[in-house]
Amino acid sequence: MWRDGEVPVSSQFDDPYFSLENGLAETRHVFLDGNDLPARLRPGFSVAELGFGTGLNLLALAQAAIAADAVDIAYTGFEAFPLTREEIARALAPFTELAGLVPGLLAGWSAEGFTTRIGPVTARMIPGDARRTLPAWEGRADAWFLDGFAPARNPELWEPGLLAEVGHHTAPGGSFATYTAAGHVRRALAEAGFEVTRLPGFGRKRHMSTGRKA
Repeated sequence: MWRDGEVPVSSQFDDPYFSLENGLAETRHVFLDGNDLPARLRPGFSVAELGFGTGLNLLALAQAAIAADAVDIAYTGFEAFPLTREEIARALAPFTELAGLVPGLLAGWSAEGFTTRIGPVTARMIPGDARRTLPAWEGRADAWFLDGFAPARNPELWEPGLLAEVGHHTAPGGSFATYTAAGHVRRALAEAGFEVTRLPGFGRKRHMSTGRKA
């Protein structure tokens, strides 16, 4: 489904893939600023995401990395319900300042999983239920984008067991950021080893959450 012809809405969870107000501004506020990026980027820095979605967060990361002259950045996204190439192209079309990066994503796209290069970022998408795919992942992230659909609509992606795996797959000193400040999510992330902070959210969202692993 599409809201106003531009914003994709999940038919399974009845939730938009990004903010109706300004998806790119939300990404920068929540996921980039929330993880203190691009300031922390260094060669070999690893970003992981629960909920690859349209790839908007990945492209915003790549744009920020290019602007910061960062090199050798890794990104891994976990996605249970991959969109089609055509849906991704339509969803990203309004973000004209990312237009130069979109072809790199679309050229490498496969709903069966892929690895592609976007500027200084080597990006991988792992399809399937993250409750199974994340435990099998051999990597560890320096920063996490936790961008599943709202916990009330998509509780599976916010289960304590999965968030414990997020903690397990986070490097020492690593971070997370998410748009939600739901109490049960913050408690689960604290139990996963993060020092959790509630911050002002984007737009109409009063609060969001960030955290660092000791």
